[in-house]
Amino acid sequence: MLQGKNILITAGPTKEAIDPVRYISNHSSGKMGYAIADVCLQNGANVTLVSGPVCISLLHEHLKLVQVQSANEMYLACCRYFEEADIVVFAAAVADYRPAVIANQKIKKNDEDFFIRMVKNIDIAYEFGQIKQPHQLSVGFALETNNELQHAIGKLEKKNFDMVVLNSMNDAQAGFGFDTNKISIIRNDQTRVEFDLKPKSEVAIDIVNEAASLHQAKENFVKSLI
Repeated sequence: MLQGKNILITAGPTKEAIDPVRYISNHSSGKMGYAIADVCLQNGANVTLVSGPVCISLLHEHLKLVQVQSANEMYLACCRYFEEADIVVFAAAVADYRPAVIANQKIKKNDEDFFIRMVKNIDIAYEFGQIKQPHQLSVGFALETNNELQHAIGKLEKKNFDMVVLNSMNDAQAGFGFDTNKISIIRNDQTRVEFDLKPKSEVAIDIVNEAASLHQAKENFVKSLI
C-alpha cells in the first residue's frame, strides 16, 4: 500500500546550542524513526528522513536524508518537503525550549550559580497540523511518564494527528536508548490498539501497517467525494 508514496519522517533528538561548545539535548537515539523509515523503504515508498544528530546509518536509493541539528533547522527542512508528503511521521524528540541567547564565546566557570533563560521552540507537529490537507496522514508520538493516555489524546487533538504512538517511560526496556519498545496506537476516533514489548524493527512494522491502512481509508474517502 506504500508503493510510490512519499513519506516524510523526523527522527532523533535536536541540539540547542548554549555556546560554541555546549548544548541542550535529550536521550533520543533515533532508532524508532530510522526503523520506521527502513520499513517504509522496504515497502516501496520514497522516504525523506529529516534527522537530528544520531549514530545510525541508513542507505537506500529511494531515501533522501536531511541532517539537522536544532529544532529550527528541523522545521525549515520539513517545510521544504511537507507539501509533497502523503504520510508524515513525527518521530523526532524535538527540544521544547532553546537558550534565548547563544554565547559567541565559551562561557567561563565563575559563579556558584548559572542561569540560562529559555524560550519556546516552534512546535513542528502543531504547525503542520494546521495546514495538513485531507489526503495527508500524520503520525505523532507521545513518550510520557504520567497520565499517559490523557496526554496522548491531548496531543492527538491539539496537533491534528490521525494517530498517536504512545509509550511510557514506566515500561521496562522501552523508550530512549533501548532496542525494544512497547506501544499503544491511538487513532483519531480514540480507538486504541495495544502491543507487547518487541524489537523496534518489529514495532516499526506495526506502526507502518496501521498508518498505511488509515491512509488507504482516507484516500478512499477523499475519492468518494470527487
